[in-house]
Amino acid sequence: MKTTETPAPLPAESGAPITKTDIRPPAPAKEKKEGTVLNVFSHGVLVIWAFMVVLPLLWAVMTSFKDDRSIFSSPWSLPDSLHFDNWSRAWTQANMSDYFLNTVLVVGGSLIGTLVLGSMAAYVLARFDFPGNRFIYFLFIGGMSFPIMLALVPLFYVVNNMGLLNTIHGLILVYIAYSLPFTVFFLTAFFRTLPTSIAEAAFVDGASHSRTFFQIMLPMAKPGLISVGIFNFLGQWNQYMLPTVLNTDPDKRVLTQGLVQLAVSQGYKGDWSGLFAGLVMAMLPVLAAYIIFQRQVVQGLTAGALK
Repeated sequence: MKTTETPAPLPAESGAPITKTDIRPPAPAKEKKEGTVLNVFSHGVLVIWAFMVVLPLLWAVMTSFKDDRSIFSSPWSLPDSLHFDNWSRAWTQANMSDYFLNTVLVVGGSLIGTLVLGSMAAYVLARFDFPGNRFIYFLFIGGMSFPIMLALVPLFYVVNNMGLLNTIHGLILVYIAYSLPFTVFFLTAFFRTLPTSIAEAAFVDGASHSRTFFQIMLPMAKPGLISVGIFNFLGQWNQYMLPTVLNTDPDKRVLTQGLVQLAVSQGYKGDWSGLFAGLVMAMLPVLAAYIIFQRQVVQGLTAGALK
């Protein structure tokens, strides 16, 4: 024989007094509507921003495959044929290959030096308490707020007196000094979020400070290193002012100097198709680096909030 359960009587039917907890408020339809409107507005702004960023990039890539006549006659139309000779001409005749190699050497060396020195300084400032700790930290913070334009003249004489003017390794050292303040500031906050129990266990097992740093703490800080590495890579790859002042040798120019030289080399008869090809060449490594490491960049930026 089947039996059915009868629902429990309501407070009013059972004779119990009705309290505020027994009355459920209606669904906040107004707040839900406002949230939907806000989401639509924010997504619309993001779409517009993405369109403003992507459109110039696509236009530059499209223009790099046109000839000079098509660039001025139909700037917004697709190329009638792909002119790969623009790329070869920019790579060989405009010496973009030499500029590209110089840039890779300078940025690669400075990026490695910045990450190694910056991570070591940030680890000490974040994990060890000693007299002058905060003073040194605020010195790095002050370096971030110091305009590089005010240091160009004394920097020129310092580099010249050291015999490093118009040299690749001299430019590498300047790039490292230029990028260290932000690197130390970023990584100091990141190292403070890492657990101390693992480092303490390593010390108990007899590991030295250097071994603990390089084999344990540095691999744990990989998201932060990749994030600050991407930011430094962008700043150093697009740097123009420092190499213009400290690197006047035509054979040791970097990409930014080469693009300017390509734009003004022929006066009013500029090679516009070759210029756009060189511009795309300079952009591709930056886009590739961000596409490959975009997940690590997001992890590094949000790690400080997930302590």
